Amino acid sequence: MKATPLSNCERRFLLRAVEERKRLDGRQCYDYRNVRISFGGDYGSCIVELGKTRVLAQVSCELVPPKPNRPTEGILFFNLELSPMAAPGFEPGRQSELLVKLNRLIERCLRNSKCVDTESLCIVAGEKVWQIRLDLHVLNHDGNIIDAASIAGIVALCHFRRPDVSVQGEEVTVYTPEERDPVPLSIHHMPICVSFAFFQQGTYLLVDPSEREERVMDGLLVIAMNKHREICTIQSSGGIMLVKDQVLRCSKITAVKVAEITELIQKALENDQKVRKEGGKFGFAESIPNQKITAFKMESAAVDTDNVEEQAEEIITKADPPSEVFAKPILHTPGTAQIGEGIENSWGDLEESEREEAVEEEGESEATAFECHKMETEDTSTMRETMKDEPIVLSDSEEEEVVILEPQELPKKIRTQTNSKQENTTKKAFNKRRKKKRAAH
Repeated sequence: MKATPLSNCERRFLLRAVEERKRLDGRQCYDYRNVRISFGGDYGSCIVELGKTRVLAQVSCELVPPKPNRPTEGILFFNLELSPMAAPGFEPGRQSELLVKLNRLIERCLRNSKCVDTESLCIVAGEKVWQIRLDLHVLNHDGNIIDAASIAGIVALCHFRRPDVSVQGEEVTVYTPEERDPVPLSIHHMPICVSFAFFQQGTYLLVDPSEREERVMDGLLVIAMNKHREICTIQSSGGIMLVKDQVLRCSKITAVKVAEITELIQKALENDQKVRKEGGKFGFAESIPNQKITAFKMESAAVDTDNVEEQAEEIITKADPPSEVFAKPILHTPGTAQIGEGIENSWGDLEESEREEAVEEEGESEATAFECHKMETEDTSTMRETMKDEPIVLSDSEEEEVVILEPQELPKKIRTQTNSKQENTTKKAFNKRRKKKRAAH
């Protein structure tokens, strides 16, 4: 599924806002979105939220033989995944150009900067070393994935603990966390990426671009730096030509942002370690804010139950006497009804459309009744004329009884057989008129 493209109106609106030094989320040009770090129940798992961009990091380790050209160094493996859960435009199982670029940038930021001491991961030279695997999963994409991924990666590596190991001769013993405390990784520094978006061939600059701003930008500059103002990697994409002064200005902004984020990471790690030592609650479930879905929030108040009867009597005496019940119903608007104690149900006047329908129904019922009466009289006259002749057999169907009329004996009352349909129509018309008369009274 392809991502929804931006319309020309949205594109012009975003570019006009950048020219006026305004952004959709209310930030200034050099402002960074809020960074939130939450740790999981196990060591090495964390979620980093950069605004609405969320990245899950998980670190794992295993014993493997080292590489032939580096027998005394451990192995670092990085993997970044973009799933359709993050954005509809990401396809599963497909190496897109964006995914390849992000993976290479993460490797250059974390591996080539030598932030992790790989020699400390060696157990037996040339035989067994630790392989550290960092998996990054983008949970939600709202722009600037590389910054969120770099923060999540370095935080997970600092939070991770590997099992303790002892070597006796050729025998290697790996201890469980219950037997020995896990050992943290040796981290030299914390490289963090900061992204800059350029518009109109480098005329305008934005820090930490959002997803919509990334669609309309002309170029992107990513600088990875640690708190010691050492540039670990730098990458420019988009085909824009940058002047030396622009790069220097971006590096100065990067130094300020990296110092703030590094301090935030250190505080988050200290707080998590303190909670784990004290035996408090920790994990992703505890980091979710407790929000109740209620319309009104009221604090609990103490209720005084002393002298309840006296207070109730005072309230009753001070209260106004009950109002008298009206004998006649009050109709506020046409078509409404009042139902009360001792008062019959009464409906207001009918509207004009309802009156017209009632008149039409009365006319139709009178016409049907007149036709039925006319047919009865015609049938009786024909019966009297035919009685003087031979006996007549009246039958509408084969199932009905046969009635033989003899001319010698004349019945006092002659009743013709009428169709059941006519009787039903006359009864319905009579019932309708009866109901309307009751409603009118």
